[in-house]
Amino acid sequence: MHVFITGGTGLIGSAVVAELLSHGHSVTALARNDASTATAEAAGAAVLRGRLTDLDVLRTGAERADGVIHLAFGNDFSSHEAITRAIAEEAAALETLGDALIGTDKPLVVVSGTPNTPGRASTENDPLPTDGPTAGRSRSAARVLGLAAQGVRSSAVRLPRTVHHQGTGGFAGILTEAARRTGVAGYPGDGSQRWPAVHALDAAVLFRLALEKAPAGSSWHAVADEGDAVADIAAVIGRRLGLPVASLPEEAFGPLGPVFATDQPSSGARTRTALGWEPTRPSLLQDLENIQA
Repeated sequence: MHVFITGGTGLIGSAVVAELLSHGHSVTALARNDASTATAEAAGAAVLRGRLTDLDVLRTGAERADGVIHLAFGNDFSSHEAITRAIAEEAAALETLGDALIGTDKPLVVVSGTPNTPGRASTENDPLPTDGPTAGRSRSAARVLGLAAQGVRSSAVRLPRTVHHQGTGGFAGILTEAARRTGVAGYPGDGSQRWPAVHALDAAVLFRLALEKAPAGSSWHAVADEGDAVADIAAVIGRRLGLPVASLPEEAFGPLGPVFATDQPSSGARTRTALGWEPTRPSLLQDLENIQA
């Protein structure tokens, strides 16, 4: 299968490209600049130059492909305005990609997040949140899944709050960078709230499986660790960086503070059974031992 991928040179995307190529697929990656082009070509992918906002380029990439995986998203979480802008750009991109595939029965795999369900681990059957700072992404994912009724084999891989590799990535990575910047390995509240996690290389396998065989309109959970206490995550970060560990006000974590403070364990049991996905890589707490001071 020839696959068009957005976000193919990031932490997750690089792992997905390698996974696809190692299983006989060919890949064209959207690349916004020379550095991204060099990364994609070094990995063995062809390149289509453009940004996520270049809708004509996205349409061309989708029309030429046998399937599409969308991973690109702006990683500026410094303000509500930046998050809102990134969500709007993604929504327009997904509308373009989806329209290009209507009536083709080709796969379109998108990314969303695992929902939080108070008092228990969320499952693949739970709806995505319709409020909060990133709710717009949930609405975009829902629209893509609705394309199943229009001849698109759409599916969503729901990623946990931390997708990690070599001690970096995800919400845990944001905590690490904040600790380097402030001199304190901080966490909101009492730290008992739980975050699910997955290694990037395990997540990549699930994206491939969804591309190859996920039914139209289906959602899947890329969850390896159902929920690590945030205090435990911060404790490893503090120990590896030689910094004190402390509870901090939600406001210290910017627009994502309320999300960071939420208990949000998640299960991927149905995904493992239905798609035969079995994570094998190190857990988050193990992988954080790769953090270098």
